[in-house]
Amino acid sequence: MAPPHSSRASALMSIIDSLRKQIVPIHPEGYVFIALFAGVALVLSWISSPLGWIGAIATLWCAYFFRDPPRVTPVLEGLVVSPADGVVCSIGNFTPPPELGLGADPMQRVCVFMNVFDCHVNRAPVTGRITRIAYKPGIFLNADLDKASEDNERNGLVIDSRYGRVGVVQIAGLVARRIVSFVQEGQSLGVGDRFGLIRFGSRVDIYLPPGAHVLVGLGSRAVAGETVLADYRESEAERHFKVG
Repeated sequence: MAPPHSSRASALMSIIDSLRKQIVPIHPEGYVFIALFAGVALVLSWISSPLGWIGAIATLWCAYFFRDPPRVTPVLEGLVVSPADGVVCSIGNFTPPPELGLGADPMQRVCVFMNVFDCHVNRAPVTGRITRIAYKPGIFLNADLDKASEDNERNGLVIDSRYGRVGVVQIAGLVARRIVSFVQEGQSLGVGDRFGLIRFGSRVDIYLPPGAHVLVGLGSRAVAGETVLADYRESEAERHFKVG
């Protein structure tokens, strides 16, 4: 028979393991910000209890913002998965940013808008090698506007995939003031791999080579690394959508 203290220790370890599995990991980029929010919350609590509670809630939101949950990515050849969590806010043919070197002809573009409550870790939409990274400073319009693709601060990647060169552009928004990149030119990415992060509220544009069948509609919710935005397989018919 196991000693009582051994049984209690086992039960405690079981509870800790269960809690660990329930807690979503925080991306290291967020540690400094969470510490700053917590410090401000502590100062506010010395001033008054209500202010301290507001600071505590803001600190919890900051931790939530920088969450980096694991994702289950479909790896079937020909799929293009969403690089961001958020809402599909634009679909159509647009000229890619000149700094990407993808030419002046319009390409099929899908845009995913992230609000301040969405996970902001960005993931590769396709498997391939990064042939170009291009940063362009700019202003900070609402990222939900089409004009943001031209005027806002942005960081673009070109991924050489089996189906052609795919452009992925991180765009800073009205609140966002920093685009963070985890990758470099020449690096290979697998679909669903993390490649960057944007702070705090922004958008990602995907420029697709010819042949992609877009499978989402305006207003669709997308999950980075999981939601299939498009498919290059010829057997996949174009989908239509209705609001209801």
